[in-house]
Amino acid sequence: MTALSLVFYLIVGTFFGLVLSRSGAADYDFIQGMFLFEEFQLYGIIGSAVVLTAPGLWLIQRRGTTLGGERLVVELKQMNRGTVVGSLLFGVGWSLTGMCPGPILVNIGEGKIYALAALAGGLIGSGVFGSLYTRLQGVFGLPPFSRPSRSAQSLP
Repeated sequence: MTALSLVFYLIVGTFFGLVLSRSGAADYDFIQGMFLFEEFQLYGIIGSAVVLTAPGLWLIQRRGTTLGGERLVVELKQMNRGTVVGSLLFGVGWSLTGMCPGPILVNIGEGKIYALAALAGGLIGSGVFGSLYTRLQGVFGLPPFSRPSRSAQSLP
C-alpha cells in the first residue's frame, strides 16, 4: 500500500466516522430507539446506504477491477445455519451495546470509554470464532476456510 493510498483511506474513514457521528448512528439512545421502533431516522440512514452501495457494487462486479486496475472478484456466498446464528448474535450484540463495528470506533473517537468494552468483546468473539472455526463447520454448515489468492481480491 502506498502512502498516498493510506492518506486517501484515512480521509475517507474520517469522513465516514464524522457522518456516523453526526447522523446519530453512533448514539446509544438512537440505536435503542430504532430497536424499540420509537426512532426511525436510522432506518432511513440504513436504507440510504443500501441505495448508494448497490449501484457501486454492481459497477465493481461489472468492471471486474479496482480503480487501480487490480482484478476483483465478487463472489456470492451461500446461506447456511452459521449465517443465521451469526446474524442473531450480531443483532443481540448491536442491541445491547448500541454499537456495531463502525460506531465502536466512532464512540472511542468521541471519548466514550465504554466503547472499549464493546471493542474488546468484538475482538475476543472474533478470535474465539476463528480458533473454533474448524469445529463449528459441520455444526453450522460453514464453508471451508480459504484465503484469497494474491492475484485476485474477493469481497464478501
